[in-house]
Amino acid sequence: MDIDKSAVFLAGSVLIMLGVIIIVAGSVVINNMLHKYWKPIRIFTADSWQPFGGTSFPRYATEDELAKIAPNLDETKVKK
Repeated sequence: MDIDKSAVFLAGSVLIMLGVIIIVAGSVVINNMLHKYWKPIRIFTADSWQPFGGTSFPRYATEDELAKIAPNLDETKVKK
């Protein structure tokens, strides 16, 4: 490998690493600006291996729970 190829390889390596650093920094800035709009992602924790928040199946409301909820009827949208 002669000096010209070595210089091009070094310059290319430096420019690629600068591009990677800029992309990572940009994604960190965007993540910090939008962090309040989603929940954190937890990887390799006890609850991350179980779907639906810790149960192995989805939990549906029972009849007793549905009876406790008051019906919400909007009077302004009902046509007379």
